[in-house]
Amino acid sequence: MHPHRLRADAVPADVRAALPAILQDVALLVGTESSSDDLEALAACREVLEDLVVRRLGRPDRRVLHPGGARGDTLEMTYTGDGSGSLLFVGHYDTVWPTGTVAGWPLAPVEVEGRGPCLTGPGAVDMKAGLVVAIWSLLLARDTGAPLPTVTLLLNADEEIGSLSSRPVIEEVSGRHDASLVFEGGLDGAVKTGRKGVGIFEVTCHGIESHAGNFPEQGASAITAMAEIIPAIDALADREAGTTVNVGTIRGGSGTNVVARRCTVGIDVRVTSSAEQDRIDAGLATLVAPDPRVRVEVEGRWNRPPMEPGGRSAALFAQLAAAAGRLGYALQGVSVGGASDANFIAAAGNAVACGVGPGGGGPHARHEFVEVASILEQTALVREVLRSAGATGTPTT
Repeated sequence: MHPHRLRADAVPADVRAALPAILQDVALLVGTESSSDDLEALAACREVLEDLVVRRLGRPDRRVLHPGGARGDTLEMTYTGDGSGSLLFVGHYDTVWPTGTVAGWPLAPVEVEGRGPCLTGPGAVDMKAGLVVAIWSLLLARDTGAPLPTVTLLLNADEEIGSLSSRPVIEEVSGRHDASLVFEGGLDGAVKTGRKGVGIFEVTCHGIESHAGNFPEQGASAITAMAEIIPAIDALADREAGTTVNVGTIRGGSGTNVVARRCTVGIDVRVTSSAEQDRIDAGLATLVAPDPRVRVEVEGRWNRPPMEPGGRSAALFAQLAAAAGRLGYALQGVSVGGASDANFIAAAGNAVACGVGPGGGGPHARHEFVEVASILEQTALVREVLRSAGATGTPTT
């Protein structure tokens, strides 16, 4: 057994006994499609999810539905505790999978080498199973009779498309709690303590169109200019600083016999710090074409700020690690290149840990799967965190 994973025989008996019902709930949510671009499906999934929460945990002491317009709604449900402190459970119920996918790919068992029993299905690990872990960890913590903190579930519908509607809600609600746990999938039992910030940009060269055969000298090719600018864009990457820059798309020109008037590239940038964000912004702003007749335009934005390790979140990770120690294993923290709603919480100065949902593999891919053992492991971990937080509070300094 991996030294940083909970042994199967060390999973508390009540958590093991709940597994059939837990998997039943995973199947319910995976079977309820919720593509980010299908508002009707999102509304239906939110209703199913809310019904599930109420069925398992009872009616909340506070319920707020934050309208998201065309991006789907964010649901806030608070259960008042009888112990110290407060925790925010964050999860998204949208997926990247188009409506109709589940008909040809229903949740099913799958064999994955070295992973034990797994389940495959659209949104299984990203992040329907994480939502179920959030619900069941609170339910099972209640059953222990220990004093518990106040817990709020914050469930949004637009994470996969940038959380443009839910971001201000996440920032505001997280500020009202001692700490936040984001139930995105974990990484081989590790909690994600750092995530890169993400920037999506377009660089466009505006040239001069002309006939390529008769008047080539009258033209200024946007495509030729872009070919010379792309190396300068690539050079903004800094491996030692953890900054990646990827020119992922290119489009331009109108015909082989036309000197191109326009050429645009799409760029994905990942950074580990706000200082690197500033450096990238400065570098993109100074891009120029060798041909002075070609104008360079940069558009785009930082989709998510970096989630930098340390700060107020360090004490929260220490509490998670202590809970894992009481269960008999050593919890690790890792930094990853992907982003989540945890980035917003951290950038707002609030304590957060991400990846407390179950692990698996293949998010956004046709082989997406979630580990059954990890579902038990993460449920047991968060259950233990709730028990300790209710008794002693959640340290965030």
